[in-house]
Amino acid sequence: MKRSWILLAAMALAAALVAGLAWRAARPSAPPPSDVGGAFHLTDQDGARVDETILKGRWTAVFFGYTFCPDVCPTTLTTLAQAVDRMGDRAKAFQVVFISVDPARDTPAQLKAYLANPSFPRRAIGLTGAPAEIAAAARAYHVYYKKAGGGPGYGVDHTSIVYLMDPKGRFARPIAFGVPPAEVASQITTAMGGS
Repeated sequence: MKRSWILLAAMALAAALVAGLAWRAARPSAPPPSDVGGAFHLTDQDGARVDETILKGRWTAVFFGYTFCPDVCPTTLTTLAQAVDRMGDRAKAFQVVFISVDPARDTPAQLKAYLANPSFPRRAIGLTGAPAEIAAAARAYHVYYKKAGGGPGYGVDHTSIVYLMDPKGRFARPIAFGVPPAEVASQITTAMGGS
C-alpha cells in the first residue's frame, strides 16, 4: 500500500513538471530589446517621405495608433504632452512620433489636422503609408493591430505601449499605457540621464 502511494506521488510530480515545462515553452516571451525597432519607409503629415533616420539625434517616443481612436490614442498623446511640459530643458532633445495603424483613413492631411490638437505634443511627427509599409513598421516594433468592426466607423485594436528610443534609434524602454504624466517624464529623463 505504501509503495503504491509513493508511485502515485512520483507520477503526479512528473506530470506537474511536464505541464510546467510545456506552459513555459508555449507562453509568448517579450522580444529582446535589440530586436525592437528597425527600418521603415513612411510618409509624414506634410507628405514627405521619411525613414528610421528621423529617430537619430533625439530621444523619441514612438507610438502606434490612429486618428479615429476614441480613447487610448488621445489619452497617450495628452499624457506625453504633459510629460514633455515637466521635462524642462531636456524636452529640447525629445520628440514624439505617431505611426498610424489605419492607413485607409489616416492620410497625411488627416494626421496633420489631428496632431494640431493643442493638448497633444507640439511638433509631433505623424507617419502613415501604404498598408504594406505600415505592416513592415509594425513588425519591426512587434506591434499588434487589427481592424475591429465594419462600416465607416470601424475601430482598430492595437498595442498601447510607447517605445522610448535613444538618439541612435535604439530601443531604450517601454512606457506602459496609463502611467501618469509625472512618472512618464521621470522614466524618460532617467533614461536620458544614462546616455
